Amino acid sequence: MHIEFDEPKCVAAGQCVVAAPEVFDQRDEDGIAILLTENPTADLHEGVREAAAICPAAAIRLKE
Repeated sequence: MHIEFDEPKCVAAGQCVVAAPEVFDQRDEDGIAILLTENPTADLHEGVREAAAICPAAAIRLKE
């Protein structure tokens, strides 16, 4: 899996951090998400798929 994160689209909802905290974090100053790894290990894929599905800005794209 490869994650493409479109930071300018991010609305700082934080849902990705809740769904996949090992892969996403948020900046303290504005809440915009930060991608911690573009290629997560297989055990994290389920959470990443959930993060992409619930992102209100559709800022997360996955290549499986």
